[in-house]
Amino acid sequence: MATKHVTLHRLSGHRFLGINEGGDKVMIDGDSPSTGLRPMELLLAALAGCTAYDVVDIMDKKRQPLGNYRVETVGERAEEHPKRYIHITVTHYASGPNVTLEALQRAVQLSHEKYCSVSASLNMPIEVKAVLEPWQTQQQQ
Repeated sequence: MATKHVTLHRLSGHRFLGINEGGDKVMIDGDSPSTGLRPMELLLAALAGCTAYDVVDIMDKKRQPLGNYRVETVGERAEEHPKRYIHITVTHYASGPNVTLEALQRAVQLSHEKYCSVSASLNMPIEVKAVLEPWQTQQQQ
């Protein structure tokens, strides 16, 4: 089973820096003014990025590369805590010289129903376990 590891470091207030095993970084920010995306916005960005990656690959394999492409996600949140997303709309905008609507529709469908791991994760129950460990001096580095 493959695992991924991301560490989040508090910079100040509600501002955090996320770092993956490869050293890639993302700013997560709940302060104002913001210097990064809020956690729930990151979830939408993760979904958009995952499906976009799939659609680009599928269209390339169909020999219909996309010339212009963007994905927009809109999430509707519940009013009560934990204010989870109750509805997410993912809209794909795409064009290219040889792109057919049929191929594009199939690519989007395959991504959302088969390949996009973020979409699959959002559509299935996930076991989340919270663990508390005392702060160790060597972790302060």
